[in-house]
Amino acid sequence: MPEGPSIILMKESLQPFVGQIVTEASGNAKFEKEPLIGQTLLEIRTFGKQTYLVFERMAVRIHLLMFGSYSVDEQTKPDKSLRLSLIFPTGGMYFYTCSVKPAELEALSAIDWEADVLSNQWSPEKAKQKLKADPEMIVCDALMDQNIFSGVGNIIKNEVLFRIRVHPESLTGKLPAKKLNELITEARNYSFDFLEWKREFTLKKHWLVHTRSTCPACGQKLIKKQTGKGKRRSFYCEKDQKLYL
Repeated sequence: MPEGPSIILMKESLQPFVGQIVTEASGNAKFEKEPLIGQTLLEIRTFGKQTYLVFERMAVRIHLLMFGSYSVDEQTKPDKSLRLSLIFPTGGMYFYTCSVKPAELEALSAIDWEADVLSNQWSPEKAKQKLKADPEMIVCDALMDQNIFSGVGNIIKNEVLFRIRVHPESLTGKLPAKKLNELITEARNYSFDFLEWKREFTLKKHWLVHTRSTCPACGQKLIKKQTGKGKRRSFYCEKDQKLYL
């Protein structure tokens, strides 16, 4: 599943179409495409792993899910996987194997934009309040909770927890104040590092524990385990990452 930084890069790829009028709209997403024709793409907004194409009378929400993809100016996959195609005077954007849904413009105002770790509106204080409100939540679930850390995915989760030396099955309510602050700070810091490395095509070279087999700090074999409610893969060192219970 693409994480927040990858969605920012997608937004940048689509940005040249802002200000242009839709001339054609098609695809097998289950909503009427005809109303999009003739509308101007006013802006593109991202919220974590979601993208909103904002038009004059409606918005379209794109979520790439686990295996979604997109292309610009060139259709690259069979029609059966094409959820939405939007053609503009200078080219087109295509979305495949993903969730595409219409959204009311009023619904955008209900989104908690302060939860997006890559947003200028990001509020670490609000994140702390949400974490303290559920002290029994384990930290691997907390980091993956899109209501708290919108845009954080499994890679960021694993790397952040190694950075701050916290075991993924620790309880948020048992973290010392310093570690809680580090959790919040590094969720944002690593997301921006991820974005920079993704632009450089060097992301995987910087992974310390994600998909790795040995700890870069002590050389001990890393634990690979499905953790949390979502049973997502965690990679961690039992020696260097403390379990707070």
